[in-house]
Amino acid sequence: MDRLDAMGVLLAVVESGSLSAASRQLKTPLATVSRKVSELEAHLGAQLVTRTNRRILLTETGRAYVGAAREILARVEEAERVAAGEYSAVKGELTVSAPIVFGRLHVLPVVVDFLKAYPDIDLRLAQSDRFANLVDDHIDVALRIGNLPDSNMIAAKLGTVRRVVYASPGYIARHGAPASSGDLADHDCITFENVTAAHVWRFLEDGREQVAPIRSRLVVNTAEAAVDAAIAGLGLTRVLSYQVARPVADGLLVPLLEAFEHPPLPVQLVYPPQGLVPMKLRAFVDFAVPRLRAVLR
Repeated sequence: MDRLDAMGVLLAVVESGSLSAASRQLKTPLATVSRKVSELEAHLGAQLVTRTNRRILLTETGRAYVGAAREILARVEEAERVAAGEYSAVKGELTVSAPIVFGRLHVLPVVVDFLKAYPDIDLRLAQSDRFANLVDDHIDVALRIGNLPDSNMIAAKLGTVRRVVYASPGYIARHGAPASSGDLADHDCITFENVTAAHVWRFLEDGREQVAPIRSRLVVNTAEAAVDAAIAGLGLTRVLSYQVARPVADGLLVPLLEAFEHPPLPVQLVYPPQGLVPMKLRAFVDFAVPRLRAVLR
């Protein structure tokens, strides 16, 4: 039995939640995945997982073993990177995470230029509006908007963005512009599912948070859709300032209620702390930071 291979299979089972999901992730027959986990348990003389109809649960012994196995495999991977020259040359694979819209507008152009400058790098750009776990999701560096939940991360501040209410000039001509958050109850609103509430928006007035009831004429699940609907004159929307920079510059949208905004949100490039930073990561951070700071001025 190849113990390192068996550890990798066990971690895949645990992280994916089931034998069948691990089988798909590893592109390995289900019977092979099950056999390798059983062989590892037999070798250790201990039960690591409890199999149910729908999922895999770790035993107490399994939790301790998985933690050790994850550390062992990380050290093996680091040793292979050293041997491959990733700490002495800009080469290898790099995974970068970014929010969907910011990633498309600003990170992708940086990535394209970076790959042109460093031909020995292969890069995966993972775009998602959720905060991924950099270690568990094998992400080398991530662009984060908002205060960091994990202060252990190494962060390079790029700038700030604001969450602002916008409407088209045509909508304002027909319905007028709200003078305060209390006026929003008389307006049609477009809300962004999972980011802003569908029934209330929150503001700061005289240093105190105010909850303003709103009516959602339309609920969408992407910022692009909310912006497009606002440009079409359907109502007011509330999105991050970078998501509407072009429509605002083109006169298609107008910012409203700016005096009642919350403090700007920090934008940062973050990566996990590590003893020796690979050259590929250091090169990307040094390349990306000044370019992203320029677009956030």
